[in-house]
Amino acid sequence: MANVESMIVEEKTQVKQIDREKTCPLLLRVFCSTGRHHSVSEYMFGNVPTNELQIYTWQDATLHELTSLVRDVNPDTRKKGTYFDFAVVFPNFRNNHFQMREIGVTCTGQKGIDDNKTLAQAKFSIGDFLDISITPPNRLPPTARRQRPY
Repeated sequence: MANVESMIVEEKTQVKQIDREKTCPLLLRVFCSTGRHHSVSEYMFGNVPTNELQIYTWQDATLHELTSLVRDVNPDTRKKGTYFDFAVVFPNFRNNHFQMREIGVTCTGQKGIDDNKTLAQAKFSIGDFLDISITPPNRLPPTARRQRPY
């Protein structure tokens, strides 16, 4: 019997530095919900969920930075242990529907592996939406999505 070997290669993407003084920011349309993501059907036919937060930012914005901006406008999310589960909602032009792809999790008061992930690294495209499921500290996030600390 022949030996079979496999190799796991971790792909590191280069983060292109953006000069925020010279580069125009993009409009990031964010939709937050407590305990769950919005249904993809809420984004259909030109509709969006009602609780829109508009943020002007850049492609090099990190999930930690976006978490801070959401906490600034939503005092209930400032409690230590609050989880922010980020997902990108984007159009699928093949079937005229929207799709949702989870991109990372942050937690208030804890460092995590997704804190420094940027919108560019998450393959965010201008025109996509950001959907954030916010889980208060007194409710545990789903085990599969629980953030791993450093």
